[in-house]
Amino acid sequence: MSSLADKRLLLGISGGIAAYKSADLVRRLKDRGAQVRVVMSAGAREFVQPLTFQALSGNPVHTDLLDPAAEAAMGHIELAKWAELILIAPASAQVMAKLACGMADDLLTTLCLASEAPVALAPAMNQAMWRHPATAVNAQTLRERGVQLWGPAAGSQACGDVGPGRMLEPADLAQQAESLLSGSSDCLRGKSVVITAGPTREALDPVRYLSNHSSGKMGFALAEAAQRAGAQVTLIAGPVNLATPAQVKRVDVVDARDMRAAAERAADLCDIFIGAAAVADFRPATMAEQKIKKREGCDESAIALVKNPDIVAGIAARSQRRPFTVGFAAETQQVEHYAQDKLQRKNLDMIIANDVSSTNSGFNSDRNAVTVIDRHSSTHLPQALKADLARQLIEIIAAKAQP
Repeated sequence: MSSLADKRLLLGISGGIAAYKSADLVRRLKDRGAQVRVVMSAGAREFVQPLTFQALSGNPVHTDLLDPAAEAAMGHIELAKWAELILIAPASAQVMAKLACGMADDLLTTLCLASEAPVALAPAMNQAMWRHPATAVNAQTLRERGVQLWGPAAGSQACGDVGPGRMLEPADLAQQAESLLSGSSDCLRGKSVVITAGPTREALDPVRYLSNHSSGKMGFALAEAAQRAGAQVTLIAGPVNLATPAQVKRVDVVDARDMRAAAERAADLCDIFIGAAAVADFRPATMAEQKIKKREGCDESAIALVKNPDIVAGIAARSQRRPFTVGFAAETQQVEHYAQDKLQRKNLDMIIANDVSSTNSGFNSDRNAVTVIDRHSSTHLPQALKADLARQLIEIIAAKAQP
C-alpha cells in the first residue's frame, strides 16, 4: 500500500503555464490513495479552470479568502488544520516572495501561515527570474524556515529560454510527497556526519583553473537527508551555487588541499564520513603568479601536474578515530568493476557508484541512479530524484554503520 493512502494533501496552484501539469499531479496523488484538496490563486485560474481540478480531486476547489459561505465557519482555518502536507505546484516567483515575507493577502498564502503542516514548493518560472538575486534570497529564507523546495529542473521553457526554472514532473513530485509523508526516519539520531560535496578548483594562474562538472547536488541532498534523519551534519562544499540545507553546518573550500584540511578536522569527531565530492585527481605543479599569455608562433603548451591527496582514502586509513567511511565512484565505463577496485584499494566500508556518462542523470542533473557496494553485497537503486535517492542511501548507510 502506498504511504500516501488516506493522507490529506492540500495542493496549491499559483499562476504560470506549468499549472496545466498540476492536473496530472492531482491524478497521480489520487492514484496513490491521497485525499487531495486544491487551492487556486487568481493567476492560476487564468491558465486552468477550477472545474478541471474539482473533477479530478472529487472535492470543491477553493479560490477565495473571503468566501462568505466558507468563512461563516472559519473555513480557511479548518482547511489549514486539515492538511498533512501543503504542496504548491507550480510555485511562482511571486508566491515565493510572499511566503518569504510572511504575507497573507490571499487564501493560499494565508493557509501556509495558518497551518502547522510541512510546506513544499515546486518552483516554476523563467530561468532569469529563478537566477535573480531576489529569488535566491527568498529561496534561502524559505529553506531556513524548513520549507522544502522540490526543484526546479532545467531545460527548455515555454518562453523559448533554456535553463533552470521548469517545474518537476508530476510523477517526481508525487514521489517526493510520498517520501516526505512516509515518516522521517531517525536512523541517525545522535550521530555526527561529515559530507564532502561539489568539485574542487585547482588554480593554473590567477584567472584559470582545472575542475570538473560536479554540481554538488547529490552531496547536498545527502546532507539534507542526514539532517532529517537526526544527524548533526557538517557539509564541506567546493565551489557550487547551492543553498545550504536547514540546520546543516557548511564549510566552503576551493581546492583539494583546502578540502582535505577541512575534512581531517571535521572527521576527528564524526561517526560517518561520506566523500561525495568530485575532487580533482591532479593539480598544476606550480601556479603562475600572473595570467599565462599566449605566445606568437607557439601553438602548444605543456602543464606539469602533480597528484592531489586522496581525501576519502586518508580518512579510511586512520588507525584512531576512524569513522564509517563511504566513498563515491563517478565512472564512465565498467562502473561496478572500478568501484569494487576503489572499495578495496582505499579500504572503504562502502562505495556508491554511478555512471556519469548518462545524459539524464549524474553530474548537473536532478536525478541519479547508483549501485551501493560494500564488502559483502551490492544493491542497485534505480534512477530517481537525488533527494529521494539520498533518503534511501542514508537509510542504507545508517543500517550498515551500526556497531
